[in-house]
This record gives sequence, structure tokens and C-alpha cells, in this order.
Amino acid sequence: MDRILSADGTPIAYRRQGEGPPLVLVGGALSTAAAEAPLAALLAPRFTVLTYDRRGRGASGAAGRCTVAREVEDLAAVVGAAGAGAAVFGMSSGGALALEAAAAGLPVELLAVYEPPYTPGASGLLFKARCTARLHRLLAAGDRAGAVELFLSLTGVAAETAALMRRTPAWAELEAMAHTLAYDDALLGDGSVPAGRFGAVAARTLVICGGFSSAPARAATRTLAEALPRGRHRTLTGQMREVAPQVIAPVLTDFFARDVYAYRQAS
Repeated sequence: MDRILSADGTPIAYRRQGEGPPLVLVGGALSTAAAEAPLAALLAPRFTVLTYDRRGRGASGAAGRCTVAREVEDLAAVVGAAGAGAAVFGMSSGGALALEAAAAGLPVELLAVYEPPYTPGASGLLFKARCTARLHRLLAAGDRAGAVELFLSLTGVAAETAALMRRTPAWAELEAMAHTLAYDDALLGDGSVPAGRFGAVAARTLVICGGFSSAPARAATRTLAEALPRGRHRTLTGQMREVAPQVIAPVLTDFFARDVYAYRQAS
């Protein structure tokens, strides 16, 4: 993997593959560049795809205290390495990061996100507050396994499945990244869609959800799309929170390739 320094000097590891307009993939919680590899491989025939290890994960550094601003700087560094005209796709909380970066002025014209896990509404905000408090208690107690299990339960993984996962070699890797769950939690704030802040997002943005995802998750994506000045919404039939790479790749290819062409023709 190549490395680039973020604004505070932290090394951020990234991988580049393919040929064509630059496209940066931003993974969600406990995700690394390796986890994004299947989708990157499907997009590489049409794009120069950059995947990266977010701060504190994989081969990237973890200097100092991580904040939303630091993660925005990390993404800006990767987008800078991608080159002019880079587009961005963010998965789950990676979508929230991409939106925060765009709102902060990241120079991207095209952006797509898949189910950033906002939880608007009174019950959703209460649920988010309780999850945040529990996560911080577990991390403060050094219970990395408990933090990972909490995250898995929130993504719909059954307790029995999580117990089986603990017996696999991959579990140690998840525990090693458990502290970064606090970074993703911070990206989501209190759980509401920050409509005021996202009003500054100038990028043409596609907000995607799965047709089999929960009703609150689907509703949250529609609320998000409506909050974005140039947002549009799309539902992928048959998909859930964990979207199949082979299903979303053609959607992203169509959105980015077509809109890149239109943008360049107008430039």
C-alpha cells in the first residue's frame, strides 16, 4: 500500500487500482481497504479506485486524539492523492464521513453514500444516546470484545453468530480496531440528520438504501436526500444494510461515469 500524510502528520495507507476517472471508497465501521477490495475490483475497469485504511485501522497511523475534523483531513489527503475531479463513495458511517468532508469544503463534484446510519426522530435519538453511552463504558473498561459485539448486534448479527465469529482468526483483527468504533459514533452526532450543515454540500449526491432494510433506515436516507441541495434518492430492491458489491457496482458506475461525462462536457 502507498501512504500519504494527513494534515497532522499521521500516515494514511491507501491502495490504487484500475484506470479512468478517480474514485475514492470510504469504508464504514471496522472496515479497511481490504474489506472494500471486492467492490473496488468491480469498479476498477471504469475508474482509478482508491481504497484506504481509515485512521487507527490496518496500516494507517493513529497519532493523537481522533476527531471528526481529523478524519475529514484524512479523507481530504486521500482525495488529493487521487487527483483532480475525484468522486467519493461512502458506505454506512463512511458515508457520514464523506458528507461531513463535503460540507467542510472537500472539492468533490460527485458523491454517493449507502445508508449512513442516522437515527432521526425522538425514539431514534434516544436509542443513539443509549448506544453511545454503552459503547463508551465498554471501551473505558477495556472491553474490546464487548464493543465489537455491541456493534455487531446493532448491524443485525445474532448473538449466536457473534459467538461463532469469536472463534475465527478475524476476531482478533476486529478487536484491534474496536477503539475506532468511537470515531464512527462521533461522526453520527446525536443521530439526527444535520440538515443545516449538509445544506453546504455542493456535490451532486446519490443517497442509496436497500429495499429490505428496516423502515427507519429507509426513511432516514430519504430525509438525508431531501436535506442535500443536489441530492437524489435510490432504493436497491432486495438489498439490506450489507449491500452486495455486484449489485451496487453497476449503480455507482452508471452514476459516476454518466455524470462525470456530463460534467466534463459542460466544463
